[in-house]
Amino acid sequence: QVQLVESAGGLVQPGGSLRLSCEGPGRASRSGTMGWFRQAPGKEREFVATIRRGDFKTLYADSVKGRFTLSRDNVKNAVYLQMNGLKPEDTATYYCAATGSNLIFSQMGRKESYDHWGQGTQVTVSS
Repeated sequence: QVQLVESAGGLVQPGGSLRLSCEGPGRASRSGTMGWFRQAPGKEREFVATIRRGDFKTLYADSVKGRFTLSRDNVKNAVYLQMNGLKPEDTATYYCAATGSNLIFSQMGRKESYDHWGQGTQVTVSS
């Protein structure tokens, strides 16, 4: 089982910024697609953003487009989610996800496409 290690989340005021990181030492992070999903209490886990290893192609959920930026460091086997302009509705537990596959576009936003998950980190946006 590939272990994905996420950075700590935190409490941020509306309009603030936060950066999450995820490192994957296993095969999934070296050859595939890595991204983030989130889950708010009482809701389904939803897609946030993802990036492919080979061509760095990214995909974002409409709700975060223009505010969140996902980047990747293939040497460190890590991805970084820079979250700006945070809103209360961004409050959720954020999960890093990875797969050994270089996903095609139609698969990138589906949680079923990912084999490995982090333990989750809490992000709370509140004044």
